[in-house]
Amino acid sequence: MKLNTNSNAYIIIYSSVLVIIVAFLLAFVYQALKPMQDANVALDIKKQILYSLNIRDLDGAAAEAKYAEVIEDTMEFAGQKILMAEINDEPIMIFEMKGMGLWGGISGYMSAHFDPETMNLKVYGAYFNHESETAGLGAEIKDSQEWQEKFIGKLIIKKGADGKDKVALSVVKKVEDPETQVDCVTGATLTSNGVDEMIKRTFGIWTGEYDLDVDESELKKMMLKACLLGNDSISDAELEKMLKVRKVKEEK
Repeated sequence: MKLNTNSNAYIIIYSSVLVIIVAFLLAFVYQALKPMQDANVALDIKKQILYSLNIRDLDGAAAEAKYAEVIEDTMEFAGQKILMAEINDEPIMIFEMKGMGLWGGISGYMSAHFDPETMNLKVYGAYFNHESETAGLGAEIKDSQEWQEKFIGKLIIKKGADGKDKVALSVVKKVEDPETQVDCVTGATLTSNGVDEMIKRTFGIWTGEYDLDVDESELKKMMLKACLLGNDSISDAELEKMLKVRKVKEEK
């Protein structure tokens, strides 16, 4: 009996078998490549963290080795991931940031350290990423190393008129305070506003500007302890003394 390849039954069965075979092959390829994809994603995240420490232009193996060398520990507070690093014997904190741009999510890492002279928290380095911002405009937050480097040395937290710590670091259209402000990306005001809000939310946890059931003095203690690479051998009395020294320096 000759098979009727023009019948509806043949077409339906043939299409179904073809779809099942293709689906199986795609699932097999996905599972086979998943470990490699996961490794690439993990490596990309490590590179972003290194970028925030002003360490760039490393290939896969070199980036992995450098990350293992400088990253000391990881902690989490209020859902915020913070990494501890040490470069040239200096402790540095790296804050993970997440926010919204014009067309989708934005993210990044900002490293910070205490100025040895003033004990103020300043930006050590920064790196930003995006999901779907416009090329040449909002995408410049990721693509422009020059713009990212404008954050280096900026003061992150500053005393407000009420005497309380405030997040001073900001992205603005017109820079009036070079100590704390970075000009926005040209033609990407809304994306820049997203970066500004992301910074405010990230560090606002530590200044108490975002409501948390934690005393402000305890936040400062935790921040200082984090900066000291989680050295639990430091007593609360010693931490209090360090905080008082910082306060005296701020009042001068």
